[in-house]
Amino acid sequence: MTTPTPASTSAPVSAHAPAPVAEAASASSRFGSLGPVGLVLAGGVSVQFGGALAVTLMPRTGALGVVTLRLFAAAVILLVVCRPRLRGHSRADWGTVAVFGITMGAMNGLFYEAVARIPLGPAVTLEVLGPLALSVLASRRLVNALWAGLALAGVFLLGGGGFGDLDPVGAAFALGAGSMWAAYIVFSARTGRRFPQADGLALAMAVAALLFLPLGIAESGGKLLNPTTVALGSAVAVLSSVLPYTLELLALRHLPASTFAILMSLEPALAAAAGFLILDQTLSATQAAAIALVIGASMGAVRTQVGRGARLPKTPTG
Repeated sequence: MTTPTPASTSAPVSAHAPAPVAEAASASSRFGSLGPVGLVLAGGVSVQFGGALAVTLMPRTGALGVVTLRLFAAAVILLVVCRPRLRGHSRADWGTVAVFGITMGAMNGLFYEAVARIPLGPAVTLEVLGPLALSVLASRRLVNALWAGLALAGVFLLGGGGFGDLDPVGAAFALGAGSMWAAYIVFSARTGRRFPQADGLALAMAVAALLFLPLGIAESGGKLLNPTTVALGSAVAVLSSVLPYTLELLALRHLPASTFAILMSLEPALAAAAGFLILDQTLSATQAAAIALVIGASMGAVRTQVGRGARLPKTPTG
């Protein structure tokens, strides 16, 4: 699944930024040869191949066990790197970060339940409908009805005219993950305005990990403590969370948000490639066309937002 970067990560580094953030900024020169577009694409590849690795881990722990391992490992890494300040926050701040964490946990849980039942490419295609719907509703322009119709045509093709080729439960989980992704984007921005740098992300990840821990224990029990399983789960966390967040942080310092959003529209194609290369999941010509339609609709919606935004004052994201 994708990992949309919270608004807080796009803020410029100040002289008082934590050492890891300052180091990340200075590291941009080392990654500079890739260019910001290359960094975003590398992050997308990392996310989707991390998702493919997670699918191979599911026979060991089940979907909820994989989610628990990913969230817990990512929370530990982010808390150690970011060292978020716990004092000085209002009740509203903590409420926002708690809802952000719940949304993040639900998004991950629903997505991994989906990929346990349907191929990775179609799962991400259905999931991306959540942010696409958010973009269409936020724009309130008639032209976005075209993009919505194009996306629905893609979904219709993907389901073989009625989802006969996909597990309907898996498809429902993917659509649920998409709705949580849209909510994630909203609460990511709110958290970014209330917490400096990536502090809110680290705290929200900890909330999500704590909420999922009982579910993972109930499904997998002692399997979560197997050294090989822990190592694979940590690899999923690095590939799906830590590495893409870092690459996107570096890229967004030099890349317009509109370009970033368009690149995110390529996630279903990257997911299909990861599913083919790692999981031997092939797509029919119809499914490939369906994914192309959804990607085209997502890019069109983003371009419409860009055109509208060019005529409006820029709003700070905090």
